[in-house]
Amino acid sequence: MTFGLQIPELPPRAVLCVILLSSVSSCANVPLQAGATLGSYAGMTKSGGALTKANLRVDASPLLAAQTVRIVPTAAQVRSAGAIGPEDLALVTNNIDRALCTGLSERFKVVAPNQPADLVVRATVTDIVKTNRAAAATSTVASLGVGAVFAVPVPRLPIGLGGLSVEAEVVGQDGSQTAAIVWARGANMLTTRARISTIGDAYSLASAFGNDFARMLVAGRDPFRGSTTGLSLQKMKASLGGDPKYEACKAFGSAPGLKGAVAGQLGLPPAWTDKGAESVQTAHAIDASTAAAVPNSMLAAPSQTNQ
Repeated sequence: MTFGLQIPELPPRAVLCVILLSSVSSCANVPLQAGATLGSYAGMTKSGGALTKANLRVDASPLLAAQTVRIVPTAAQVRSAGAIGPEDLALVTNNIDRALCTGLSERFKVVAPNQPADLVVRATVTDIVKTNRAAAATSTVASLGVGAVFAVPVPRLPIGLGGLSVEAEVVGQDGSQTAAIVWARGANMLTTRARISTIGDAYSLASAFGNDFARMLVAGRDPFRGSTTGLSLQKMKASLGGDPKYEACKAFGSAPGLKGAVAGQLGLPPAWTDKGAESVQTAHAIDASTAAAVPNSMLAAPSQTNQ
């Protein structure tokens, strides 16, 4: 008996997902491996959540006593860096810095690079698992098409998922390490929106790392244990592209805001809406003004006599 209900036939894309789910992991496998950028890896304990792998150490007393923090721009020592353009890599590292600055502003005063601080935060991207652009494009088209017809979320293809590995530490004024983390996470076919870019997943996961590490420092404890704080007005304002709480955070540029959210839903590359760090934006503005000042005669093709 059907009781008068009409069950729509599953589209081929949904059937494919069901079949693949039975044999393929729904997350990218990103191994948790310590690099060589932290002052110490001693005393770390295993932690993490349902999707995140982590080893960490937290010394609560100096963290909770501190009032000011300085963020050193995130570095990258990525094994696959040769296959990732420097501009894309900069978007990932800057997204970490932006998330860190917003999160740390919840309790600390974030100061400029030339100012003293109670704590100094350093992070390094140690690995990026590239997103398969073709698989991401297929997932995006299917999600937009099926979602428009049936008004239900559609999982990504569980192939070609990207990932990110980062390690970071905090040191006090005497140079002693007060907190450290080794962090790895792969994209999830259910919760990580596909973006048609080799760094699409790494870019999304960069803000996840920044949020996790910031929560760890603000609370002075393991961020994966116990309850977490909700979205504050300050965080909401920053996520919508508004001015950050502290001037020092402007160095990492504004979040893409609503344009970025729409671009993410459409699967567009991060570079289409994220203009990067303030220094990059300034450099681009200078390049544009310089080009505008060059006489047209200098931009013309060279004459045959000079070839």
